[in-house]
Amino acid sequence: MKTNKRLPEWFKVKAPGTENYRHIKSIINDESLNTVCEEARCPNIGDCWDRGTATFMILGDVCTRACRYCAVVSGKRGGDLDIYEPLRVAQAVKRMGIQHAVVTSVDRDDLPDGGAAVFAQTIHTIRRIAPGVRVEVLTPDFGGNWDALNSVISAKPDIFNHNIETSERIFRVVRPKGNYALSLEFLARVNATNCPSKSGMMVGLGETKEEIIETMDDLRRVKCDILTIGQYLRPSAKHVPLDRYYTPAEFMELKEIALGKGFTHVEAGPLVRSSYHAEEQSIAAGRK
Repeated sequence: MKTNKRLPEWFKVKAPGTENYRHIKSIINDESLNTVCEEARCPNIGDCWDRGTATFMILGDVCTRACRYCAVVSGKRGGDLDIYEPLRVAQAVKRMGIQHAVVTSVDRDDLPDGGAAVFAQTIHTIRRIAPGVRVEVLTPDFGGNWDALNSVISAKPDIFNHNIETSERIFRVVRPKGNYALSLEFLARVNATNCPSKSGMMVGLGETKEEIIETMDDLRRVKCDILTIGQYLRPSAKHVPLDRYYTPAEFMELKEIALGKGFTHVEAGPLVRSSYHAEEQSIAAGRK
């Protein structure tokens, strides 16, 4: 049975508009940067920006895939690459004074390496401009281009995140241009280099509890270290319908199950997103 679309009370979030929020927005605008906070309509933007952090989205704001749960604009090709973007991200990181920077991107299947070289350059530039800052990347699968993946790994991010997003059965419906097995192999290759790994999934897309647990098992089979589990929220009527809301108690149960599987750290809750409180996740998992 489908749930009604009224948000439960536990989805109350801080409204954007504090002085610190405006300061972060000013830096993002000054450096002409995109953030997944804005492009994906993240419900945590008020909280995260008030805390002085944001998730930078490189390689433009047009995604070459059209995942049925995502609010980011999609198209057959992205825009021209901006050679100064890594520098502007690094400058923003320094101006914000953060200690843990998260860099993600749109999918760029129109580029031979999927944009991997820009990820690597962004990591190197942050390290040069803002030494001592931990860098976490959340990348696409680069179409299974393992040379591209290795170029990002060689830049030595502190955390390498690639989201599985959902269970295998649901994956085929909501990520038609993705591949569940490829994402697992991607994470396996990350872990083979001893780079700390992370993945995230949404619930509320019609998966069963058993399928969530199977996904956990698949991630642990490739030695994924950190797991995030959050509630899917339908961006618009054009996106895949919401099946149901999970309660905070159900998220707590999923967290305990995942910890029992051997993940070094698990964040699970209605508003949890892969980069939400990423610094705290990294520290809690022992990646200081």
